[in-house]
Amino acid sequence: MKYTKTAVSLHWLIALLIVAAFGLGLTMVDIPGITPTKLKYFSWHKWLGVTVLGLACARLFWRLGHKAPAYPPGMPAWQRQAAHGLHGLLYLHIFAVPVSGYVYSLAAGVPVVYLGILPLPVFINPNPELKPALKQLHYVLNMTMLAAVALHVLAALKHQFVDRDGVLRRMMP
Repeated sequence: MKYTKTAVSLHWLIALLIVAAFGLGLTMVDIPGITPTKLKYFSWHKWLGVTVLGLACARLFWRLGHKAPAYPPGMPAWQRQAAHGLHGLLYLHIFAVPVSGYVYSLAAGVPVVYLGILPLPVFINPNPELKPALKQLHYVLNMTMLAAVALHVLAALKHQFVDRDGVLRRMMP
């Protein structure tokens, strides 16, 4: 049994956007000073984050109404529990990373204007005291998400090439 086409599409689209946002984030923070290129990258990074958050909401609502396919019958209980825990951690980060970036941007006094057209709500005033903590939180969440994604990919590859149990095929287009 496979995931639905909608679930598979959302999974891979969100994954691609997260990789793009992560790479762009690493690139933009290494650009010295404030340049037009750096400002453009910051905007793109925010737009990617907002898009990930919107698609994550769609994915969560879809998932609530559509049961995941069963794990292979021979999969040990500890692996099922680990997979469940890791998926929960990934979902948490798919929401927490963009939200932390959004709040950090607001604390820095930089509103988010999605695609340069739609201003998103400003629910906190600029806060120079809170800004460094939110910047650090956004960074730590990104690094823990990177570790969780790496573990997720390694587990999928283990199931594909060592166990050969079809787990990876359930999420392939």
